[in-house]
Amino acid sequence: MATITAHEPKGKHQSKKATASGWIGSALEYYDFFIYATAAALIFPQIFFPKGDPQIAIIASLATYGVGYVARPIGALLLGHWGDTHGRKTVLILCMFLMGFSTVAVGLLPTYDQVGLWAPALLVVLRLIQGFAVAGEISGASSMILEHAPFGRRGFFASFTLQGVQAGQIMAAAVFLPLAHYMDKDAFNAWGWRIPFLLSFIVIVAGYIIRKEVDETPAFAEVEKSAKVPKAPVIQAVTESWGDMLRVLLCSLMNVIPVVATIFGAAYAVQPGYGINFEKDIYLWIPVMGNILAVIVIPFVGNLSDKVGRRLPIAVGAIGSGLLSFGYLYAISIHNVPLAIGMSLLMWGVVYQGYNAVFPSFYPEMFPTRTRVSGMAISQNIGTAITALLPALFVAVAPPGAANIPLTVGAITLAICAIAAISALSARETYRVHMNDLGKPDAVPVDKLEYDRLREETLASARMAAKAVA
Repeated sequence: MATITAHEPKGKHQSKKATASGWIGSALEYYDFFIYATAAALIFPQIFFPKGDPQIAIIASLATYGVGYVARPIGALLLGHWGDTHGRKTVLILCMFLMGFSTVAVGLLPTYDQVGLWAPALLVVLRLIQGFAVAGEISGASSMILEHAPFGRRGFFASFTLQGVQAGQIMAAAVFLPLAHYMDKDAFNAWGWRIPFLLSFIVIVAGYIIRKEVDETPAFAEVEKSAKVPKAPVIQAVTESWGDMLRVLLCSLMNVIPVVATIFGAAYAVQPGYGINFEKDIYLWIPVMGNILAVIVIPFVGNLSDKVGRRLPIAVGAIGSGLLSFGYLYAISIHNVPLAIGMSLLMWGVVYQGYNAVFPSFYPEMFPTRTRVSGMAISQNIGTAITALLPALFVAVAPPGAANIPLTVGAITLAICAIAAISALSARETYRVHMNDLGKPDAVPVDKLEYDRLREETLASARMAAKAVA
């Protein structure tokens, strides 16, 4: 145990409470983010934009979805700075308030028929606020959970950040299912779509109650106590860790898979211009089932990364899901519902989780405590901002009426996934590096046999604690 105490921060580690807070907070915040994504693909082209060419309406609506990602690098700069100078807890509460209020406001917006061009203009402003707010969520929650987690189990605990994100997506789509199925179409387009946005008021209340109960992390508390909190963590992160920031940026291009699965896939399947004509309520079940499976798979993959490392699962998940995108889009193109569901379950629910479950530990482990939130937030959000341009790009290169749409979009997707895989493999392995040594170029990983012994001690202590509670 001397090895641990010499290289791990001292203080109270609230592993389970921090994980629960990160999970619930991410679920609520990404519920907000993805109800917008769902509405942008299914509803907004008809109610917030001029009537006329359906292709233009689809591109414009998906572009407002992308605007939220454009705001994310700005949010990452400011919120990353806040998280590294004032702590992980305060930045997460701030993110929650910003996201909750902006989402409720979307549900109160007038339509194009009511106020003309003011409708899409206001929609863009609120989407910018959403993008700003969400920029600090994953990096802040991942850092908080990672820094509370015991050595040898950081991958497992940090994976719950993304399990919460997947749960938020399930709630986002699931809220639309009964509305789209049971409501009259005209009533749904007139006011029914507003219900999921107005329900977001719960986020504001529940999020604050949950997150205020978690203490600041021991790692940040040690940095703060030693007066090593940087005045400009963003600058320090860029100057000291620019190579790892570039790796995170390129790995974050893996957001192309959610774009294909839930944004372009939805528009391709249900928008009249493409002529596939999936029923909206039927199509909505496809990502829901994929996400349900992902929720089950994520902790197992996170635990696997504590055994074999972070890089291999990410690389396999990237290449595998990129290849499966061809089959998923092909299944939609031939209007084969069972095949589309099966491909979604395999691509999104299983293989993609090799990346999705591991990056919440892999990314923050690349940086030292003093610049961890900034380093991860800025690079990740720039990467995801780039992929946010893809829905409009996909529609532009594969518009309604185009031939070989699955092949065209699938080829772009696979190429992007290959870039992410290569970037991950070029990084140094981090799973056997102690917390206080993370981010150091010369950090020496714990010997594999010693690591396995220490990890087994941690697992044994957890089992004993569970028995004591029982």
